[in-house]
Amino acid sequence: MNTFSLKIIACDRVFYDGSCELLVFPGYDGEMAIMAHHERMTTSTNIGEIHFRTPDGENHVAITSDGLLKVKDNTVELFVFSAEKPEEIDAFRAQEAKERAQEQLQQKQSIMEYHVSRASLARAMARLRGYDKYNTK
Repeated sequence: MNTFSLKIIACDRVFYDGSCELLVFPGYDGEMAIMAHHERMTTSTNIGEIHFRTPDGENHVAITSDGLLKVKDNTVELFVFSAEKPEEIDAFRAQEAKERAQEQLQQKQSIMEYHVSRASLARAMARLRGYDKYNTK
């Protein structure tokens, strides 16, 4: 069988732990994909959508923060700060976070504060895109 073990771990929960046929995730150099028997690899992931297909043929989507992905012995572990299904996203909270981050970027900040504000804005925008793309109004 062409599957591998996938575990998606967020700070607050184990988002997914089971078999998988395909994982597609945003890397810093573009979108990357993992299939069964992939070579060993450790890489960073970017904020955005991940897609994975389970052996029953069901496709799943999650909106994740940046993180770290490790592939070893047909096992993939993805460690992220947050992972949400599109239907779990609170669009109102995400919009508020986006507005807060935009306001912070307008203020004079240290370099570190600037990068934190940019990351907050990117997370909020990814959550809003995921919500808009997968939830009907």
